[in-house]
Amino acid sequence: MGINKDQVEGRAKEVAGKVQEVAGKAVGSLSEQAKGLANQVAGKVQAKFGDAKETVKENYQDEKARQDEKARQDAQRKDADRRP
Repeated sequence: MGINKDQVEGRAKEVAGKVQEVAGKAVGSLSEQAKGLANQVAGKVQAKFGDAKETVKENYQDEKARQDEKARQDAQRKDADRRP
């Protein structure tokens, strides 16, 4: 399984949001806590989007490989049918 930009950036946002939330708690800032939670959610969404992109890419590659293999087998059968 590969890793794409959205997965990396999303997980980085999650971590940064958690740091921001904890820092907000440490200084008693509700707004920083809320911003941290919001960044965590945004990061999770972006990471999940990246996960979905990877799944689609992998499924496409698998299907393409199956189609290529089927075409190769069909060509071999046609070639075998032409031989005396």
